[in-house]
Amino acid sequence: MNQKPTLQDIERLHELYVRMGEELHKTIIGQDDIIDQSLIAMFTGGHALLTGVPGLAKTLLVNSLATIMGLSFKRVQFTPDLMPTDIIGAEILDRDREFKHVKGPIFTNILLADEINRTPPKTQAALLEAMQEKAVTVSGVRYPLPYPFFVLATQNPIEQEGTYPLPEAQLDRFMFNLILDYPTHKEEVEIVKNTTIDFTIKSQQVLQPDDIKFYRSILPQLPVTDHIIEFAVSIVEATRPNRAKTHRLANEYLAWGAGPRASQYLVAGAVTHGALHGKPTPEMSDVIAVVKPTLRHRIVKNFKAEAEGITTDFIIDEIVSSVKSAMAK
Repeated sequence: MNQKPTLQDIERLHELYVRMGEELHKTIIGQDDIIDQSLIAMFTGGHALLTGVPGLAKTLLVNSLATIMGLSFKRVQFTPDLMPTDIIGAEILDRDREFKHVKGPIFTNILLADEINRTPPKTQAALLEAMQEKAVTVSGVRYPLPYPFFVLATQNPIEQEGTYPLPEAQLDRFMFNLILDYPTHKEEVEIVKNTTIDFTIKSQQVLQPDDIKFYRSILPQLPVTDHIIEFAVSIVEATRPNRAKTHRLANEYLAWGAGPRASQYLVAGAVTHGALHGKPTPEMSDVIAVVKPTLRHRIVKNFKAEAEGITTDFIIDEIVSSVKSAMAK
């Protein structure tokens, strides 16, 4: 039976969160939102999709996350010729003429799946199935993955030629879609200073893998008011075109809205966001803090939105504002 969470547990989680941020910022300049949302996904038990141009320290970020949590880390560069066995492993015939399973790079705590849209659907499906099942099956034998298991998959938004975009059903497997933007002028100056001179500061381990297991077990037990659940579900409902509670922008600019998994992740993400900031129960601000990364890959724009340059983040902002105002009445 899981241990009931206490206020002391939440206070300790907040202290760890502050320390993790301090350690990550020793090697990562800026990217506060990306760091926060990566930690939320990790503690919630979800996976994250990271969209950004090359050279924005994605590998360094994931490596630093692994270091502060005391976890193993591997990186796989996805290419058009990558096969499922290159990720999950394969059965080989050893010297004794017996089949032996050789584990692939997916047997790690944190996997950076770099440019996942560059590999064929069969290989994508092998990874996504493992993400869902927390195990792989090779030659009919099931092998559990290490605990915890977290995937950060990246996509390059610029070069789409020769890529295999993830279909919406597979995108839905990711808890968050994080948008990695260019650094500010001040941040880029700091990055250049730290990488063009002798720079030896490294992030230090802050917590143990057992800490992650403990907090993953108690976070779902934290109380959530009906008001917060209604808020999250109302936001998701408003994204679905041609329904009773649809927002006008969804009818005008969306071809498809978010499903129930979005509501689940919105609430779960809000609980984790609140707990990391020392709150024993989430507030509306915690839902709003995770609404964009939760929804932006679960709503599909129509041709009119593309033609008029309407972004998913703009639509989400308008929907949240409308739902918040309606619930305040």
